[in-house]
This record gives sequence, structure tokens and C-alpha cells, in this order.
Amino acid sequence: MRPTLLTRRSILAAALGAPAVLGRRALLAQGPGASGRSPRPNPMDSILLKDYHPDTSLVVPATQVLKPRFRVIDVHSHVYASSPEQVAEWVRTMDEAGVQTTVILSGATGEKFDRLVELYAKPHPGRFVLFCGVDTANFEAPDYPERAARELERCYRQGARGVGELTDKGGGFNSTAAGGIPKPPPPRDKRLHPDDPRLDLYWKKCAELKITAHLHIADHPSAWRAPDNHQERLPPYQRYNQYGRDVPSYEELLAIRDHTVERHPETTFIMVHFGNQGNDLASLSKVLDRFPNLFVDLSARDYEIGREPFTAPKFLTKYKDRVLFGTDQGRAK
Repeated sequence: MRPTLLTRRSILAAALGAPAVLGRRALLAQGPGASGRSPRPNPMDSILLKDYHPDTSLVVPATQVLKPRFRVIDVHSHVYASSPEQVAEWVRTMDEAGVQTTVILSGATGEKFDRLVELYAKPHPGRFVLFCGVDTANFEAPDYPERAARELERCYRQGARGVGELTDKGGGFNSTAAGGIPKPPPPRDKRLHPDDPRLDLYWKKCAELKITAHLHIADHPSAWRAPDNHQERLPPYQRYNQYGRDVPSYEELLAIRDHTVERHPETTFIMVHFGNQGNDLASLSKVLDRFPNLFVDLSARDYEIGREPFTAPKFLTKYKDRVLFGTDQGRAK
């Protein structure tokens, strides 16, 4: 008997934080005769799966690819450095890794954005491209559409070459927490979703300035599932869980995403994280076919294409000009 049951139980136990163990008790979990021998007590009985880090005896040629063949552009990063010294060190790391340019999705406006221009763009021309945000202050006021568009144009004059990452996981653009971690959303009638008519002028200004908009709409579909023994993502990802919260469903948010793109065909949208639909590339393919002004990046979703060894290569080949490389990371030490 193959140890399939052991593997599934151990992985599930580790995901739920249970003390999965190796050795005799693990063999017992498979049932009698699983190993061909009677299980006996041994020193590995007390080792937890989370602590199991075996040294391999495999002797095979190994290839380490430290740099891409061509220098790349990372279209999805954030403000991970806060001093000139840290930014300079980041540039050195980019040189080591073969990254030509990094796009900083700051989501910032006003003086905060201006400070980032002084920190990133001016000292290192060509190495960083700064994206700004959307000003959501007093968005219920009658003059809000014009104010938001004016601030976007001002940021553009300061050096912004795109907008984002603009996030709506159900609470609207005016309910974004640091790191994408949910916070209590405002009442449903007080939320500014991307397809809100009050943002029409903002998206029109993006098209006029010929700049792209990076949007994070919804999240991985597992975020709308209970954090129980059927939950797909591991415990660390549950900080993004939306289950039981007063937010639209995953499907409703995807509909908002598509409605936004449809309302503004002259604006170029880049949906981050495979549009949060990397688990269903057939459906995502239909969306890309429907909207020629829509692109996606693969940041923080490499595990999706990694577990689709037949579907993903076909998708990436078909949409090689529509899928952008991004890491969602800064300088790794």
C-alpha cells in the first residue's frame, strides 16, 4: 500500500496546526500492513511534521539559475525601502538578480507620493517606476470626481506612470488596510467600488494620460471559505480570510471587476494576482478574450500555475503578451 493516506493526513494536520507525527503512529494511521512490517517504537515517533527537515542523499546534477537570460521588469512591488541607503541596496540586489526596472505600486497621493519621487525615482532614473493611488477623501461630495482626477494629473506631472495597487476585497477603495489584511468595512452604501460612476472621470483621465491601472479585486477564492479542515490555503494566509464578513461574495466582486473594465474600454487595466482567478484559467481566458484592454500579472500566484502543469503552459503561451511578471516582493536578503 502506498502511503497516500499518511501524506494527506499529515499535510492536513500541519495545515491546521495539529501535531502530526512521523514514525510508528504515522504508520498506524495508514492501517495494518501498510509498511509490510509491524510498526515498532522508534526515536522518530515524537518528531512533529513541522519539524521534519530531512537531509537528502540524492546525488544528481544540479542547475541553479541565478539570473534570467534577459534583464526583466518587475511590474509589482511596493514601498519596501524607506531610506536612501535601503533603496541603493535594493538597486544593487536588482543588478545581482538581473532586474532592470521595478514598478513601485505605492497607492500614494499628495505629499506622500511626492516624497517617494525624491526617494526612489530621482536618485535612480530608469530603475524605479512609481505608481500613485486614488484620493478617496470626501468621495461623497459633489466635486469628488473632479478632485480625484486633478490629483491624478498632479501626480502624473510629478512622475507617476500608473495607478495602483488599488484594492477592493469587498469594502471598497476607501477600506484598504496595510498589507491587504481586512479591516472592518464601512456600511455597504458608503463604499467606493471601482465601477462606481464617481470614478468614471478618474478612469477616463488614466486613458487620456496613457497610464495603466493596477487593480486588486476580490482575493483568492479560498478566502470566502471557512477556515476548517477543507480550507485550501495554509494558516498564515487566513489573515486574508473574508468568511463571515459583511462583504460581497467572490463571484460578485469578479462581476464588479469585469463591469469596471467593460465601462472603460479606453483604459488599460492590469489585474494583479492573475485577477484572483488563477485557479480557473479557462474562465480567466474567457475574460481576457472579452476585454482586449485587460492584462494580468502573476505576482504572488506562482503556486497556481505550478500546480497546473498542463493547463498553465497553454494559457501562458496563448497570452504571452497579456501576462506580466511581478513578484509582490522587495529586496530579499
